[in-house]
Amino acid sequence: MKAIVPAAGYATRMYPLTKDKPKGLLSVGGKPMMEYVIGRILTIQEVDEIFVVTNAKFFEQFREWAKTFECKVPVKVINDGTTSNEDRLGSIGDIQFVIAQEKIDDDVIIVNSDNLFTFALSDLVGLFKEKKKAIIGVYDCGSLEQAKKMGNLELDESLRVVGFVEKPPEPKGTVCSIGVYLYPKEVVPKLKQYLDEGNSADKTGEFVDWLYKNEEVYGFVFEKDEDKWFDIGSLEMYNEVKDGFE
Repeated sequence: MKAIVPAAGYATRMYPLTKDKPKGLLSVGGKPMMEYVIGRILTIQEVDEIFVVTNAKFFEQFREWAKTFECKVPVKVINDGTTSNEDRLGSIGDIQFVIAQEKIDDDVIIVNSDNLFTFALSDLVGLFKEKKKAIIGVYDCGSLEQAKKMGNLELDESLRVVGFVEKPPEPKGTVCSIGVYLYPKEVVPKLKQYLDEGNSADKTGEFVDWLYKNEEVYGFVFEKDEDKWFDIGSLEMYNEVKDGFE
């Protein structure tokens, strides 16, 4: 299994903090946010390589970080060649860029780089092995206002996704996608199909919205009392966790 961490955004909503530093390398509790994300990925024993995809503006910073970051599996930083928010490839575009460049023919887990959470991703893999279908990480954010900013889901009794709306103006509930996606290798080529059909390359959730209408997709709900999750999309949220969250 391969892991891809999209980190090529420009985080303009967090300026001036991210004007000259990528969001994924901002310090949280004394270490870069990216290291928490990778730490969660490493709870999955099947992962044998991690790809961090960034842009030309921040590539050198990520490469310097990777030189000193000790990890039990190889971590490769990939430059998508973009230089601004205007020419960015989008999250799905970046994921497909990595898949094509690295010729990936394997199961793929995608974890968005602005996710901070305490969940054991190995639990999600258990459902993946049972269903042998696409699995997305799901969490009850507890707030309709927060749900408006996220991918809002509906699951049936078998945990199959039967509804998905990205950033709905009127959410039907507070169960949301948290930017964790596990795709079997048979599904991975569908990312290219999705893009070839002219669909948006911007947000990872938009692919889920397309995929669940074409085949089975399931949601794994992280709901243990100790589970914590933070979407670092604003200075306010970053300031809430910058001194530590675990």
